[in-house]
Amino acid sequence: MKAAWAALIAILAFAGAARADDYPTRPITIIVPFAAGGPSDAMARVLAERMRVSLGQPVVIENVTGAGGSIGVGRAVQSPPDGYTISFGHLGTHVANGAVYKLKYDLVADLEPVVLLPSNPMIIVSKNAVPAASLKEFIEWLKSRPSPPTAGTAGAGSGSHIAGVYFESVSGIKLQYVPYRGTAPALNDLIAGQIDLIVDQTSNSINQVRAGTIRAYAITDDKRLPSAPEIPTAAEAGLKGFNMTLWSGMWVPKGTPKEIVTKLNAAAVEALSDPGVKKQLESQGLEMTPKDQLTPEALGTRQKAEIAKWWPIIKAANIKVD
Repeated sequence: MKAAWAALIAILAFAGAARADDYPTRPITIIVPFAAGGPSDAMARVLAERMRVSLGQPVVIENVTGAGGSIGVGRAVQSPPDGYTISFGHLGTHVANGAVYKLKYDLVADLEPVVLLPSNPMIIVSKNAVPAASLKEFIEWLKSRPSPPTAGTAGAGSGSHIAGVYFESVSGIKLQYVPYRGTAPALNDLIAGQIDLIVDQTSNSINQVRAGTIRAYAITDDKRLPSAPEIPTAAEAGLKGFNMTLWSGMWVPKGTPKEIVTKLNAAAVEALSDPGVKKQLESQGLEMTPKDQLTPEALGTRQKAEIAKWWPIIKAANIKVD
């Protein structure tokens, strides 16, 4: 019996190695846990198109929305660990949601890091009807409202929600949050004047700022964006301490063979090194990841560090969804 078991284990190990050597032999799916047209969706589609070249197979995007992205991440976690399903997410989906939702999975134990992707400072934007020309005037306007101003988010615990809570804490204002299935539909309502503001990902709002359909007051970085140098930092605009960067990443289900993770990482790194891809991402206000951080280990380290930083803040703010 012992010999039989040893032989079976050897056969399975060989079969797994063979699958890793042949990988990929069919299309790969990237699950984006937000609506099509939003910042996560836009970044994933740019990368998927270039990764297709390296991997020799189609890389398709599946938008699985709801519950601040936790439904889409759960779909990826439950997928076979064979490299054909990738979880795309960010600070909100793969860090904050663990402190907000009663998840049926563990964000660290049930996922394998693949690559740390470009980061995205947040930007404070409002509808054009707001009579404020600076961040100071905007905060004064917010405080003068007879009822809490409405702030769009991509759901409880999303990056836009956390940024809004952070904005409240450093400015002393109170907001009424309006959840959407992504910041793309939230932005549409901001343009239409249905909500007052979003503390949004820069890549989602910057084109509308340029088009003049919404108004920008500050970005949450310690330096101005090269792609939008006219927008001051929050500190320059008079709101010190409001620094937040929404980084993104790719993960696969735990148990995915290391060789497959290595192939996916190599394809992503090659995509991020492509001049055309870099130009597209940087034009959206994204900050490219340093080359020495383009590893699974760097993503794993960042995720754990951010959990340690943000979970206490989120729990103190009592952001909770059953």
